[in-house]
Amino acid sequence: MQLEEMKNLWDEMSLKIDSQQKLTNKLIMEMIQQKFSHRFKTLSLYETLGAVICFLAGTFILLNLDKMDTWYLMLCGILSLIILIILPILSLRAIYGLKKLNLSKNSYKETLIEFSKRKNNMMLIQQISVGISIVLMWLVAPVFSKIVNGKDFFMQEHSTGLLLFYAATTIGMIFFARWGYGCYKRITASAENDLKELEV
Repeated sequence: MQLEEMKNLWDEMSLKIDSQQKLTNKLIMEMIQQKFSHRFKTLSLYETLGAVICFLAGTFILLNLDKMDTWYLMLCGILSLIILIILPILSLRAIYGLKKLNLSKNSYKETLIEFSKRKNNMMLIQQISVGISIVLMWLVAPVFSKIVNGKDFFMQEHSTGLLLFYAATTIGMIFFARWGYGCYKRITASAENDLKELEV
């Protein structure tokens, strides 16, 4: 009888230990998921702010599109409008996709594959954004010149100082875009390290 009681007690303790282990694993998974999602919170905030600015600029251009009285100004206006709307949407979707990746849904290997796929998609969009942001700056300049001053940017004579300003702004944009891309790389690398904590 005493042996039977010990066996029952042992089984009961084993069940409690298994239950505690499952609870511990669940808590660890939730902490890693929260840490992983938090990595992309800052990026989401900056991208959302950038998207709002892009949408406002796009709305301003759309409301003044009728002022583009030449085919090249109209082309600049339409291309600017397309970029200002599509690029932020693609970028936000890519970040949201990574942020909402469910770490407990699949196996470790499947999660890593899905993360790599989403990460590569986001980084590709960021690389494209770097190049397009420089082009956008040059597309928007004549559009805003026409809207604000009523003058055709391409028909005006530009001073050396203004041309130097545009050159310096372009170089500044390149450095800023590269710095931003570096931030994305660091954050995704940190998120990848979070995933490695899941490996048993």
